[in-house]
Amino acid sequence: MSRSAAITRTTGETDISVRLDLDGAGTAKIATGVGFLDHLLVLFARHALVDLEVTATGDLETGSHHTIEDVGITLGQALDAALGDRSGIARYGNFVLPMDEVLIQIAVDCSGRPLLVSDLDLPVAVIGGFEVECLTEFLRGLVNHARLTLHVRQLAGGNAHHIVEGAIKGVARALGAAIRVDPRVAGIPSTKGSL
Repeated sequence: MSRSAAITRTTGETDISVRLDLDGAGTAKIATGVGFLDHLLVLFARHALVDLEVTATGDLETGSHHTIEDVGITLGQALDAALGDRSGIARYGNFVLPMDEVLIQIAVDCSGRPLLVSDLDLPVAVIGGFEVECLTEFLRGLVNHARLTLHVRQLAGGNAHHIVEGAIKGVARALGAAIRVDPRVAGIPSTKGSL
């Protein structure tokens, strides 16, 4: 059974294409026009062990907000499509990730019920064209469209680069564990029979 998806999303602000294979090896081909976003998506693929291709064009003359948010939305749509009815997956994942002085705790449930709880202390800064406060918009788009419950907690540290990169790596690690097929799981991983 294929656990892959290709999604294109076009608005008046952005044009995004995402190809995702959940049973990949962590390869990535990324071109969003936002340097640090490209870096983060490469990290996401590598740490979740998914194959990911993303191309994006957006109204970067107004800033990176629309591109970052819409990539999160489109990646979420691709993840939801690739998971299908979520049969056989582990469903839950968690990870605590150190990134130098920063410590990030992540917990995810592929529950079908979108919710983001985040206490990241995101400074107003721009890193490689990436508006740091837009990390929350990226995660919200991902969670809402992949239908995940995601908790992101910052336990220590304050460097903007480390917070953002640590959060993405932690989300990828926790999500990678949650989406893995567990041969012991028969059908949908819920006593209700659906997610």
